[in-house]
Amino acid sequence: MRITVVTSLYPSPPRPHEGIFAERRWRGMRARGHTVEVVHPQPRTPGPFARGAWGEIAAMPASEERSGIPVVRPRYWHVPRRARANARRFARAALAHVAAPDVVVCDYAWPASAIAPALAERGVPCVVGGRGSDVLQVAGEAGLAEELAHNLVSAGHWCAVSQDLVDAMDRLGGRAGHGVLVPNGVALELFEVSGRSEARERLGLDARGQIVLVVGHLIPRKDPLLALAAFAAGAPPDARLVFIGRGELEDELCAAIEARGLAGRVTLAGEREPGELADWYAACDLLLLTSSREGRPNVVLEALACGRAVLATEAGGTAEIVGQGAMLARDRSPQAIGAQLADLLRAPQDPVELRAMVAALSWDNSLAALERCLEGACAARGGSGGNGADA
Repeated sequence: MRITVVTSLYPSPPRPHEGIFAERRWRGMRARGHTVEVVHPQPRTPGPFARGAWGEIAAMPASEERSGIPVVRPRYWHVPRRARANARRFARAALAHVAAPDVVVCDYAWPASAIAPALAERGVPCVVGGRGSDVLQVAGEAGLAEELAHNLVSAGHWCAVSQDLVDAMDRLGGRAGHGVLVPNGVALELFEVSGRSEARERLGLDARGQIVLVVGHLIPRKDPLLALAAFAAGAPPDARLVFIGRGELEDELCAAIEARGLAGRVTLAGEREPGELADWYAACDLLLLTSSREGRPNVVLEALACGRAVLATEAGGTAEIVGQGAMLARDRSPQAIGAQLADLLRAPQDPVELRAMVAALSWDNSLAALERCLEGACAARGGSGGNGADA
């Protein structure tokens, strides 16, 4: 298939960690013989707003090749607090770079799905891919449910990384049972069960005491402040807490650490490459995830693949991974999460059994599911749906 990916999130030189799971997926599709190109529109904004993160956006190259995949970044005019108009300008910018693909994938449903009505007029097969907040927050808090629903209906095909998210898109599109589950895979060859003491030595960490690990952006929906409060409420005195990631709550989190007198027990380690992240999973005793919204969190898959226990709040498709047992926190109070944290740290689980929970979620299986989904969309619109770069 010739696949054009339209997305608002993809790695770039200024932001190498943004959208890395999307890049992993499309590298995999290219390796399976498909032609893949990425259209990654970027906003321009009026002068008074052009500071901070806007500098990173301005520094993104207009085009580049990443792992053999061409990436173009057309610019569009972005006006704060004008979500619908911004999405339509995003779509017009992207449409100018859609040539003659067999299928277009709107990876991250909003704003990419705004291109779907125009593609429908052209008869180009289109699949909208949901990953989490791009559906749940947009349809809920952002009040754009009607717009997103129209885009889904125009596309006619959608998939998502969790069944919970598929069901949400089915409701928006008015077609129960129509969406396709295409979960992210986990790199089982990278995230392996390995020795805790050896991993700590590689990272220069003290071999003593337990480590609770939090991996993810320091942003409101990941709720790192709740993770800190739960750790303070339930972790033993010799335990340490490590945050891996960056984000807008970093300063507030630092202040909260100081206010709680935990500066000697809590580390903000910044962002880490996947290879080093595997060592952090191996070095820890437990991964803590306190998100209020999730698709199907990759960090949970990775920690389990490394044979490490997880404690995650009940959000989105998280329960589809960890089940309904001790690793799922239904009560979001720091005291309740802290109590579960203490219980899990007192009773270590078998690493081999934990890894077995995700053994079937390889990237090969994930990519095969995506391939079937895209071929179905091509067949429905009379596309070729064949394999190979020249299909």
